[in-house]
Amino acid sequence: MRLHTLALTAFGPFPGTVEVDLDEAAGDGLFLLWGPTGAGKTTLLDAVVYALYGTVPGARGEEKRLRSDHADSATRTEISCEVTLAGERLRVIRRPEQQRPKRRGTGWTTEQAKLTVQRWTGGEWAPVSTRIDEGSEYLRTRLGLSAEQFCQVVLLPQGDFARFLRAEPEDRGRLLRTLFDVGRFAKVEDWLAGERSAARERLDTVRHRMGALIARLAQVAEAEVPEELAPELAGAGPGAGIAPWVARLRAAAEGRLATAVGAAGA
Repeated sequence: MRLHTLALTAFGPFPGTVEVDLDEAAGDGLFLLWGPTGAGKTTLLDAVVYALYGTVPGARGEEKRLRSDHADSATRTEISCEVTLAGERLRVIRRPEQQRPKRRGTGWTTEQAKLTVQRWTGGEWAPVSTRIDEGSEYLRTRLGLSAEQFCQVVLLPQGDFARFLRAEPEDRGRLLRTLFDVGRFAKVEDWLAGERSAARERLDTVRHRMGALIARLAQVAEAEVPEELAPELAGAGPGAGIAPWVARLRAAAEGRLATAVGAAGA
């Protein structure tokens, strides 16, 4: 994500319009947002979050209180920003729900919240959406973070960094997994776990068949299964001692056969 421009009108402590050219500010790759307490530094960050998500961080996030108390009644509260998301340059214009004077007669009327999303294509701004639900989803899929995650990872507002550090490991892990897009590694991990489980099942099947064959062989040879082969007989051993035992049974059987043949020919 890269921010290009930001414009605030009747937002927070700013009664008029304030414009910030972030491309110019970041020309050297780094810039400092500086000012005395109450100058509006946090408001600029709030404006970015509000434009992208329709909300602002923490206790300040009451949309109906976003409007500047010092703004002229005819001035509409509005945030406009240009931002590049997922390779697309977008212009986002958002207005909160607010009161305005009636066009006819006296009194006030409620103006509903609005969102406009446009994409820069072929030298002009092309409409993407003017619906809040559709436009918000369009932005969210390209941001890849929820508003809470964006504030924790990208902005880390005042006081929230310590809260992030004190969060439960599971919550931090979920956030970091989203941030670093480790989904493909999780899929590989799940695949390997599945393969391990399937291999274990096949191995158990082979071992139980091997145990049945050991028992059958001992029965035919009229021999006792050695104590060291008890795990194999139960289908739990690695089977390393089976071959020598089978070789001994075979040698004994061949010896008995040779003796029987010799006796028959005498």
